Amino acid sequence: MDTLIWLRWLAIFGQTAAIVVAHYGVGLQFPVAACFVCVGASIVVNAGLRLRFPISHRLNDSGAIAILAYDVVQLAALLALSGGLANPFSFLFLAPIMTAAVALPLRRTLILLAFVLALATALQFWSATLRWGDGTAFEPPRLYVCGMWISIAISGAFIAIYGSRIAEEARQLTSALTATELTLARQQHLSQLDGIAAAAAHELGTPLATVALVVHDLAGQPQLAAQWAEDLKLAEQQLARCRTILGKLSSPEVIAGASLEETTLAELIEEIVTPHRLLDVEIEVECQGTPPEPVCRRNAGVIYGLHNLIENAVGFAEQRVQVRASWTAAEVRVVIADDGPGFPLQVLGKLGEPYISTRGAAGRRREDEVAGGLGLGLFIANALLERSGAVLKIANVRPPGAGAVATIVWPIDRFEQGRLPLHQALES
Repeated sequence: MDTLIWLRWLAIFGQTAAIVVAHYGVGLQFPVAACFVCVGASIVVNAGLRLRFPISHRLNDSGAIAILAYDVVQLAALLALSGGLANPFSFLFLAPIMTAAVALPLRRTLILLAFVLALATALQFWSATLRWGDGTAFEPPRLYVCGMWISIAISGAFIAIYGSRIAEEARQLTSALTATELTLARQQHLSQLDGIAAAAAHELGTPLATVALVVHDLAGQPQLAAQWAEDLKLAEQQLARCRTILGKLSSPEVIAGASLEETTLAELIEEIVTPHRLLDVEIEVECQGTPPEPVCRRNAGVIYGLHNLIENAVGFAEQRVQVRASWTAAEVRVVIADDGPGFPLQVLGKLGEPYISTRGAAGRRREDEVAGGLGLGLFIANALLERSGAVLKIANVRPPGAGAVATIVWPIDRFEQGRLPLHQALES
């Protein structure tokens, strides 16, 4: 509402200036008083809307189209008093159409366009004659007026369709970016929970051992053992259960000997691949390069991005997925290839856009699996990997082979960026 009110104030200022300059500056003759009445009506409407609604009020589609329809009617009234479509300001009919195109669904915009064309058609038959200062009528050829109508119709249709398409793509892109942020936040939260669980297991190990020792000593005293035998036995059982649970959370040897914040490239790949080994697709992992092997700080975006690409490869593969990780002194490269059908050529060039869908029946591993889309998933994966400094390229395997290949490349300094010195890593 606030945006439309400010736009109308701008229109009121422009209309007032046009009336004053045209009549008092150029000397054109037309019903000035009636024109100012039309402008005054917009002032009253604007003041009423400002008093009726708060600045933060958001209009629904029906309310917005009603306000824009009023703007069209007010402009048509001004044009009817000042020459109709012969008035060059008749092209201002396109302004409400543009506003509707970027803010409303296409169907609503086309309804407003039809309303504009109806009023423009009416202006060809019912409009006051615009006169020069000496009283001579300004009457352009009929063909010129028809040309103005056609120009408004074509321009309005182009603006409506093109503006709606661009606005829709912008909304989808914004939604995809929001989904990317939410995915990254969720992945970071899960990574933090992993670290918290491991740290808790490590920290609780010592006091739990102390409690177990005290319970064992109490059970060794004959008088207490006779009186509290069942309770002491229950306590020992529950302590053993706590140890088992903590053992599942983390291994003390791993915590003491390595940083929870850092991982090697091979460990990172294996961590992501392991959950998919339970499926009926064979996954081959190959890691090789010039020593030493690169080590990176655990990055939620990298983990999610690689997981998404491997998950897609497994989903489309017929029998096998290959994950090849390699490194040199300059770069780190991960190649994920499957032996599936590959991507259709009409889709391959659009991969990474958030509003395409490519997974169909051919890409399902089971008959009862629900088809899904790759657009948003690959968009999020690409966005998160790019944030880490990587470049993602997706292509089909060259004939006579079959399948798709995803290649992710990091400069070595970006892959290892954010690593902690060993003593800080152990403290964290």
